[in-house]
Amino acid sequence: DDVFIVSPLEAQLKMLPRTSPSQFFRGFVKHTRPAVGRRNISSSPPDKWCGGATLSICLDWTPNTNHSGIYAALRNGYFKEHGVDIEVIQPNQGEELTPGRKVARGMGTFAISSSESAVSFATTDTDSRLVAIAALLQGSTSSICTLEESGINCPKLLDGKRYASYDGRFEDAIVRQMVVNDGGAGDVKFHSLDFHGYSDLETMNEGSVVSTFLSNGGSDSTWIFSHWEAVKAERSKQKLNLMHLEDYGIPYGYSPVLLASEQTLEKQPDMVRRVLAALDQGYRFCAENPYAAAEILQSEGKHPSLSDLQFLEASQLSIGSKYLLEGDVGDEDEGVWGRMDLERWTNWVDFLFDHEIVLDRQGVPLPRISVNAKNLFTNEFLPEL
Repeated sequence: DDVFIVSPLEAQLKMLPRTSPSQFFRGFVKHTRPAVGRRNISSSPPDKWCGGATLSICLDWTPNTNHSGIYAALRNGYFKEHGVDIEVIQPNQGEELTPGRKVARGMGTFAISSSESAVSFATTDTDSRLVAIAALLQGSTSSICTLEESGINCPKLLDGKRYASYDGRFEDAIVRQMVVNDGGAGDVKFHSLDFHGYSDLETMNEGSVVSTFLSNGGSDSTWIFSHWEAVKAERSKQKLNLMHLEDYGIPYGYSPVLLASEQTLEKQPDMVRRVLAALDQGYRFCAENPYAAAEILQSEGKHPSLSDLQFLEASQLSIGSKYLLEGDVGDEDEGVWGRMDLERWTNWVDFLFDHEIVLDRQGVPLPRISVNAKNLFTNEFLPEL
């Protein structure tokens, strides 16, 4: 079908028991085993990382369920168990720098961003390359959305319509190609959200462009995470059309991912491993304990958009099966967090270059040889299988 209508979740919440909820996630038979027993993680707390300084993770948006494992690792003491101190940096209203730019300028240790950011830094900033070191989600939840009442229920109908853009380097071109792939002309009216959407107080308080632009007639479409903005819209009785990128020939990459600079990976590999070991525990905790994860996100995130606990629970149930790799019970990588696949990265990079989406500063398409997908990510610092 060309359109996906958000299905009711409140009934599901009432039906699901509040104990052992992981049995309701597809493929979660694997969670009958100990949460961290399969990974090579020491059960005794290691010595404190010798660097000793407080490290930081820069969020890409207001706190949401994509970030649940970070806050779970904070609340449950996983970072301390691995000898590191972590500060979470939320974007502020009027923020001009993306999380990747903050890390590139030494204003943060790690950044939450998309796989496109790794491609962007690889083709523009040779002195400050960022590398993806973990995938926060395995499955894609990115969608282009419109209000159901708009009648725009497939990409080709976006021709001549407005699209609220976060001004990602490749974002508009990806959306345009999605429209073309559906048989449209790609004549979308792109307009920018000031400072990537950070400048609008109402948007930042809501944590959703749907609430502040689409619902108020400020735009016709935008890019969302369906497990967040779409679930939030349903709680407000707002019906959406969701157009998933993969359904229209876009082999979307990992998003979000955790980025670090090459310098950090070279100079502080032990610290990076400690942080990822803690995050591994945090995200697997969330996969197995969605209700507890929702409460932790609310209390630790301390943000106006987190006031509705039932919404957070519904979002956790929606995203829960995306945190970990799925597989047959007994597979080596079954139930694993963070790992990335070269083929998926290569397909994504091939798409960007095949459609001349990666341009230099003069607007000239760069050749495919400009980027080696192997250099954009690494699984080296994740806990061993």
